[in-house]
Amino acid sequence: MSRAIDLYLDSLVKFGATGVVLAGNANVRFQFPAGDRHANQSTPNELLLHMVQETATPDAAGDVAAGRKASYTCHHKGADYTVAVEPDAGAWRVRITLGAAPAARPAVAKPKPAPEPAAEFAIERTSYADAAADAGASAEPESIAGSGGDGSIDQLLREMTRMGASDLHLCTNCGPYVRHDGDIKTLEGYPAYSPEMIWDQLREIMPERNREEFERRNDTDFAYAIEGLSRFRVNVFRDRYGPGSVIRAIPFEILTADQLGLPKKVLDLCYLTKGLVLVTGPTGSGKSTTLATLIDYINRNRADHIITIEDPIEFVHDNKKCLVNQREVREHTDSFKNALRAALREDPDIVLVGELRDLETIAIAVETAETGHLVFGTLHTTTAPSTVDRVIDQFPADRQEQIRQMLSESLAGVIAQTLCRKVGGGRVAAYEILLANSAVRNLVREKKTFQLFSLMQTGRAQGMQTLSMALDELVRAKKVEPLEAYTKAVNKQEFKQILQKQGISVDLGAVAPDRPR
Repeated sequence: MSRAIDLYLDSLVKFGATGVVLAGNANVRFQFPAGDRHANQSTPNELLLHMVQETATPDAAGDVAAGRKASYTCHHKGADYTVAVEPDAGAWRVRITLGAAPAARPAVAKPKPAPEPAAEFAIERTSYADAAADAGASAEPESIAGSGGDGSIDQLLREMTRMGASDLHLCTNCGPYVRHDGDIKTLEGYPAYSPEMIWDQLREIMPERNREEFERRNDTDFAYAIEGLSRFRVNVFRDRYGPGSVIRAIPFEILTADQLGLPKKVLDLCYLTKGLVLVTGPTGSGKSTTLATLIDYINRNRADHIITIEDPIEFVHDNKKCLVNQREVREHTDSFKNALRAALREDPDIVLVGELRDLETIAIAVETAETGHLVFGTLHTTTAPSTVDRVIDQFPADRQEQIRQMLSESLAGVIAQTLCRKVGGGRVAAYEILLANSAVRNLVREKKTFQLFSLMQTGRAQGMQTLSMALDELVRAKKVEPLEAYTKAVNKQEFKQILQKQGISVDLGAVAPDRPR
């Protein structure tokens, strides 16, 4: 009588694979020297347990019944195969490879088997056809689905980097997506991922600490690197279908100020000995890239001590003219505020705070800037004046007057940026720039931040500009289409008038329905 496992062993030989991985309710994955391929067939968890019960040695069966991983040798048509079984997020994973399993553990080291098998393991022994029918599996495997490659996480990241995409999206019940030039696009040729398949991908690269955090919080962040390719910032989350992930590429090579198009007045901020410089913008607007370029510029042109506090560490800065210490939240310190407080005792000249997340972190950053240090930080605000308001509004009413006075003295500049699709492909940043002078400081102190826009409009000679002015320059330089610039403008009425003065009208009907107007 055929065993449930025989079908997979026959398929392994038929396809010339070196192994096969079966996970509860996930698509079968065959392993080849060139990479893994997925079959259009899933394996119910009940069938996996039935298959193990049929073939496992008593010791292995006892381990599985007790919820432990096990390994044993299975014989089929004159060949030996290693069957490795392990629990996986409430289900089971079975990996079958050609060759005998390692020798059994010595008897003295063998854990005592559970006296009674677990209830879920006690499945009635039937023929494979009956077991497959009961579990809802097909009796014959379907052909292996073609894919864009082996489907491993590294292969996906290599393909994403090759095509110049900024982000890789993995979601349950669909194939991989990438963000390319600002648009979300599918990667063709990959199957829809089951929860187990995604978890397979992610746990290859996820540190143990982050696995524990994910189980506790249902989301986690960490960094990953492929030598010679790129670093990546990884966010793992869980939604209504199962696990998912967004992985952002962070190149090893840091772009120069010329490559980014940073104005000279912004670079002049890098020579300050104290003050608070804020780089702001929505998620995915290039804040991290801009900050990395500014820190690298300091690293090349000053002889100082730089401390960065990040979650996670993204761009890596080697010591050039400066000494650079990079600390990662939860890896090297408990929180931004703890690391920022400790930095005051670590003899820094420049401090970078990856994100000003809460009142206490903002307060310490302002105090640090006020006491003779140059501090860089980020906020998720869209304009320079709203950034000033956001910092002040973080504090309770009875402290706002104090923080307003402190900010008026410590603020050095605000760079609010957004990314636009570039003519011919790629993306380019538009920068709104507020530089603190006596007039700006007075408006902050006197609660008149609503007048900061007027100062930026009239302060071009000092290096200031509004977002509309920056977008207008990009349109005039033919780097950005007028319609694209219009969709990115915050004050659309103002920008429309700017375009009309050039004799340019925008066709609002041409704006894609999924784009902001």
